[in-house]
Amino acid sequence: MAADWVTISALATAGGTLVLATATFASVRSANRAARAAERSLLAGLRPVLSTSRMDDGSQKVLFADPHWLVVEGGRGAAEATDEAIFLAMSVRNVGSGMAVLHGWHFMSESVLGTTGEALTHALSEAARTTHAPLDQFRRQSRDIYIPPNDLGFWQGALRDPDEAEFASAREAIEARRAVTLDLLYGDLEGGQRAVTRFTLVPSQQGHWLASASRHWNIDRDNPR
Repeated sequence: MAADWVTISALATAGGTLVLATATFASVRSANRAARAAERSLLAGLRPVLSTSRMDDGSQKVLFADPHWLVVEGGRGAAEATDEAIFLAMSVRNVGSGMAVLHGWHFMSESVLGTTGEALTHALSEAARTTHAPLDQFRRQSRDIYIPPNDLGFWQGALRDPDEAEFASAREAIEARRAVTLDLLYGDLEGGQRAVTRFTLVPSQQGHWLASASRHWNIDRDNPR
């Protein structure tokens, strides 16, 4: 029986095309994996992570527009209440590998650590204890604050409307020397990789406000837990 060379040629061409397509698919998939790994590596190099500063870190002077000055020492915050304004500041450290740019903050006039048996001024929902406030409820920073990677910096904020309910609750908490909570929103130098870190300021018997970080949330990617 004579060989059907036309059919054989077509089958050989199809087989070669299939092999080439398989090799191309594998090559593209490998290139995509390499690109994703390179992107993750690049983002990790830009990623900031805020935490409390060390107790032996130096003190910093923080200037408000009034002008009003606060001094924050390592591992601590500062809080002052007047009839016209509530002044808040905190020493922080960027333990990440990228520049941190502070975007905004959300204040709560109680400790929101969410641990059993904690004394709270009023009952809080489980969501308030385990998640941050909606981003549209964060107060925008009135000036750009940059914190270099692996370095010391500070956060500052002020409440200036005495008719605001939060003003009254903040003043009462500060004057009563009760623990308060701050959620800080920040991102990298390119405006991405936004995150929220929750801090608590706890009054000490020595008159200081001791700072502690309790939770981190990622906004633009999966959470770390």
